[in-house]
Parts: sequence; structure tokens; C-alpha cells
Amino acid sequence: MRAEVVAVGTELLLGQVIDTNSAWIAEGLAAVAVDCNYQTTVGDNVARISEVLKVALARSDAVVVCGGLGPTPDDVTREALAEVMSVALERDPEALKLVEQAFHARHREMSPSNKRQAELPEGAHLIAQRIGTAPGLVCPVGERVIYALPGVPDEMKEMFERAVLPDLRERSGAPGVIASRVLRTWGIGESQLGEMVAPRLAILDRVGEGGPTIAFLARGLEGIQLRVTAKAATLQTARATLDREEAALRELIGDGIFGVDDETMAVRIGALLIARDRTLAVAESYTGGLVASCLVSAPGASRWFRGGVVAYASSAKRAFLGLGEGPVVSSDAVAAMASGVRRLMGADVGLATTGVAGPETQEGLPAGTAFAGIALDGHEPEVVSFTLFGERQRIRELGAMNSLDWLRRGLEAEG
Repeated sequence: MRAEVVAVGTELLLGQVIDTNSAWIAEGLAAVAVDCNYQTTVGDNVARISEVLKVALARSDAVVVCGGLGPTPDDVTREALAEVMSVALERDPEALKLVEQAFHARHREMSPSNKRQAELPEGAHLIAQRIGTAPGLVCPVGERVIYALPGVPDEMKEMFERAVLPDLRERSGAPGVIASRVLRTWGIGESQLGEMVAPRLAILDRVGEGGPTIAFLARGLEGIQLRVTAKAATLQTARATLDREEAALRELIGDGIFGVDDETMAVRIGALLIARDRTLAVAESYTGGLVASCLVSAPGASRWFRGGVVAYASSAKRAFLGLGEGPVVSSDAVAAMASGVRRLMGADVGLATTGVAGPETQEGLPAGTAFAGIALDGHEPEVVSFTLFGERQRIRELGAMNSLDWLRRGLEAEG
């Protein structure tokens, strides 16, 4: 089945608002094995929206439209839908009731203009609103369908998952179930990862249509993800296929995989620390608290994270972490910081970062020079160096993630 996404809003074309909806919808479509070959952005104009929808319907089985369902005069998606369907707009009593109930639940007075949100093209079906005020629409156009959803991300996502995905599954006639699993990686470039996975992709290509699929998802500071999707008659069979594919990919990628599905780097590190009955403390310089912030994002972090010190000035490193005289961006410095914060916080493990975020040099070292240190009770500190590229904030973010990943790999290597 083929679907495409149309994002409506002049503010998107002007760059005033970033369109994150289309990417999220496309990912949801891919997760249920619906092909998304096109994404279009169009301004708040009835004629242009109608033109885009007609083109989309000519080449796709389903179109997901987001935006333009509000109460203001520039919200004209409903009018464009009616034009495409060659029907009139009519005020639907059920839709009006839903809009009124939404305002009543929020103890807000409903403006007369909000009644526009209850206008439906003849033949369209409602998708009830549970978060905002604008109902969504399912608009049949011959054997094809248009789903119209609000542009507000939370409202759109709730409707898409509750109403659009089940309807798409039914329309596609796909037997059984479709299940997906996401493998999270860090420290491997996209091209390198592609080369590593190529042998498995070749095998799946020979299996052909109906077999499991692997997709690459570049997620910036979340790493590069591999989404494995399987179709089967039962969920148990689909999961067995995912287990097999995950095992094959782990054989190829090794410890480059750090998590599965919602398992973030912090969640993984927390699980490893809990399994080893250890606690962690961090000392940060150029990362400025990014490491600690990432760690406390994991639910239950208080079980294993003791705290952190952001010692940005050299004097602070020496006063609080026991750093001696000499360079503060060096292997010796980061080792001392890791040992110092472990003692200061009474933790089993100390992790430290020091480096040059830029743009100026420091101690004769260029921007992007970075070190991480780990101190374990009873062991000499271990140190690794990184060469990072990008502007200042990018260097800090990459340094934080690289340091955490190094800690994660070290904990996993202990068995």
C-alpha cells in the first residue's frame, strides 16, 4: 500500500515553524509496512491544497494531511477537501457537540468561529478529538482515502495512532500482524554501518516481498538506528522473526548496538550499574552538565546516580576534585577528575570529561580535543581521547555521548 504526507501551513514554507509532523507520520507508516514515497508542504490556500491533494491521490492509495483544521480564516483544509471530493461543506451536529464538549472540559468559553471546526465535507467521517478542539476527518475519495489531522503534534499523534493506523491496516488487507524493533547504535558512521549490515540485507533481498525488512534511521545525538520490521500470521511468529534478525545484526555489529526500542544510552548504563550493584558520579568540564542531564533522564536514576560536579574553571577542578598543577585538558587531568568525583560523591564509579569546546584554542590544543576518564574502586583510572568536529554546542553534545558510550562499553566488557 502506498501513502503520502501533506503538511499544510504557510508558516512551514516561511521557515517560521519546523515540520516535524511529516517525519513522524512517515516513520509510523513505515512501521506498518506502508510505503511513503512523497511528502509535500503547501501553504494555506484552497486552490493549492486542492491541487496537491489531487496529485497525491493520483499516485497513492492514502494521503495523510496535517494542519489547517483550526477556527481561523486561514485554516482552509476543510474547504480544499470538499473541493477534491466534489461535495459541499456541512455543519455536523456530532462534530459541533464534540467541539463544545472540548471547550466545556477546559472551562473555556467557545468563540463563534470555533463552529467552523464542526464543518465536514459530505461523506466524511469524524475522528473525535481527545486533546484539543479540532476533530479529525476520514474522507473517502473513490477507492482512495484522505485522513485530515490537526497540525498540533500531540493532537496529530494521538489521532494517527488511534484512528489512522488501524484504518490503514484494514484497508491494506495485510494478513496477520506487523511488528517492528529498533536497534540503537553509537560510534558507527552511517556508511560504515551500511557496509556492516550489507550481508544481511543481501540475504533479505533474496527472501523478497513478505520477508523482514531493515531500514536505517539517522537520529543525530540518538545515534543511527536500525528498524527491523516483520509480517506474520501471529504476533508470536513476528517476534520470533525479529529475535532472529536482531541476533544476526548483533553478530555483524557487535557492541556498536547499545539499546533496543526505547532503551536510551542512560537507561542502558543504569541497567548495567544496577546489575553490578554500583553507583556512578560524574565530573564535567567542557560538557557543562550534559552528561549528568542525560543520565537523570532515565527513570529510576536515583538508584544508581549519586550526582555530579561541573568544574568549568581550572581553579574549581583543583579545589573540588583534587586536580594538581599542570594542564587541565590532558589524560592526567581527566584521570584525577574521575578519581576525585568518585571519592567526593562516595560512588563506585567516577566518570569525567575535559576538553576544548572552542572556538578558541586552550593550552595550545584545538577545539574538538577531548578526554574522558573512568575511575573504579581499586583500579587505576582509564582514559580515552576523542577528536570531535563541529561548532561549539555540537562538540559538547558529541563529547557527552562519546563519554557515556565509552562507559557503557566498559561496563558491558566486564560481563
